[in-house]
Amino acid sequence: MPDAVYRAIPAWAEEDRPREKMLLKGKHALSDAELLAILLGSGSVGQSAVALAQGILSSVEGDLQELGKRSVADLRRFKGVGEAKAIAIAAALELGRRRQLSDLRERPRIGGSLDAFRALAPLLTDLHHEEFWLLLLNKANEVTGRERLSTGGMAGTVVDVKMLFKTALDARAAAVIALHNHPSGSLQPSQADIDLTRRLRKAGELLDLPLLDHLIVSERGYYSFADEGML
Repeated sequence: MPDAVYRAIPAWAEEDRPREKMLLKGKHALSDAELLAILLGSGSVGQSAVALAQGILSSVEGDLQELGKRSVADLRRFKGVGEAKAIAIAAALELGRRRQLSDLRERPRIGGSLDAFRALAPLLTDLHHEEFWLLLLNKANEVTGRERLSTGGMAGTVVDVKMLFKTALDARAAAVIALHNHPSGSLQPSQADIDLTRRLRKAGELLDLPLLDHLIVSERGYYSFADEGML
């Protein structure tokens, strides 16, 4: 806040108010707290919307990825955040996540592990449970589809190799890339991950439908079996 003593946002200088600041200087001029304050609309008794937003961000050390993992119930634990405000925050963060996936409509070309990570990471890094996904590629290595094959718990998920390749064959894919997340943040493959990758590689060779890579993803980045010479 501009002063140590609390003042409601309408009492601030116009250029210090988040909405007015956006209109005057553009959205890029606003801090994360100011943008969040616009979603909140108001603060609580003795606390402006910006101060409330700063408190929310402080609880996740300013990490918007971590904030995106918070449920509506989690957000409602903050004094001054009711159901409507919590839903507004959760919806805005979900829109931001989906925006990162919009380029899939243009069939992005996968030239390496980083491209594969970018094509699906926004769907996986916020999760508290494991999911296994498949990127379907055409002969030009362009993404033609993405399929969630299984959902599990915090420690793992089960993948049916036959169903995986049936999905790819039905979609007439020329190649596939497997991805799954580790909610713990660890990027170290387990023995089960290694064994599954070997089975997928061998099955792909038999069907002439190659597994180009298998990625383990988390908010810390990714591990590529192809890059590490594990395929």
